[in-house]
Amino acid sequence: MKKIILFAMLAVVGITVSNAQTTKKAATAKVAKVQGAGMVFENETIDYGTIAHNADGNRQFVFVNNGTKPLIITNAQGSCGCTVPTTPKEPIAPGAKGVIGVKYATDRVGAFTKTVTVTSNAEGQPTKTLTIKVLFYQILQKANLKKQH
Repeated sequence: MKKIILFAMLAVVGITVSNAQTTKKAATAKVAKVQGAGMVFENETIDYGTIAHNADGNRQFVFVNNGTKPLIITNAQGSCGCTVPTTPKEPIAPGAKGVIGVKYATDRVGAFTKTVTVTSNAEGQPTKTLTIKVLFYQILQKANLKKQH
């Protein structure tokens, strides 16, 4: 009986490991090459989730140049002053990764959705809109809680 259980456990582990490797290869193969510069993001939306008031508001959009020519990002603009993007200053070589950093002002309370518009020489899509979502909550200070009781 112990041998059957051991064999079943080994079979499950073996199948899980082989499927995990196959899935990763399939995901990597989906990035199609384009003639000229290209820009494919790992995620076009970043959901900060629920975070505390004044928490760290820095996040990154990672992308790859899936084209045959260098990618040049000419501008990145947040939808308001509370969303400040940073971009690579140098061209991104074909096949190379790049990062667009976003700093969101976390001194607000409530739910927000903001965008970052990226302008580049990407073939067929010179403008790309990225989205960030966040829900801020304010931590009540202990003194305020004691006053209520």
